[in-house]
Amino acid sequence: MSGQKMNDQKMNDQKIMELYWERKEAAIAATSEKYGRFCHAISYNILHNREDAEECVNDTWYHAWRSMPPKRPERLSAYLGKITRNLSINRFRRYSARKRGLGQTMLVLSELADCIPAGGGVEEAVEEMALVDAIEMFLYGLTEQKRNIFIRRYWYLTPVKEIARIYGMSEGRLTSMLFRMRRELKGHLEKEGIVV
Repeated sequence: MSGQKMNDQKMNDQKIMELYWERKEAAIAATSEKYGRFCHAISYNILHNREDAEECVNDTWYHAWRSMPPKRPERLSAYLGKITRNLSINRFRRYSARKRGLGQTMLVLSELADCIPAGGGVEEAVEEMALVDAIEMFLYGLTEQKRNIFIRRYWYLTPVKEIARIYGMSEGRLTSMLFRMRRELKGHLEKEGIVV
């Protein structure tokens, strides 16, 4: 049954993408209906402002419209989530530049500051690809639960309190787990020759 459900979901995504390729405005309505809450949750976790999150989600639909075609994503949810996340982080950075920073996002970014090297320079694109590969290797070495916790915290910027509730653990235990995972990630990156 679950396999059939996954096939139906894939078909729905394929149909939605076909609407983009056919340049039918129904693509945006279908995308919003299926992924609106998902994208809004990503944006809200970063911005903590409903109106700004809604604007980022609307901008996500616009970016999807402009990029398909030529792009045909393998997983529509991941593609839309990435667009939403990038737009939201860019908006957050603009707020921070105007001294209107939002605590949760700054906290998450600072947690990773000791693990992930700062960008910049001519070799940035090559280094970024190596960094992505190294992080993926690290994540696949974790248990499924730890991997999901790490992704919720550092990709979706979900608050510790909410993750602890989802996984039925204390905030203190989760905080310790995240600290150990960051320390392990730093060690893994150093072993891969990525200087922090």
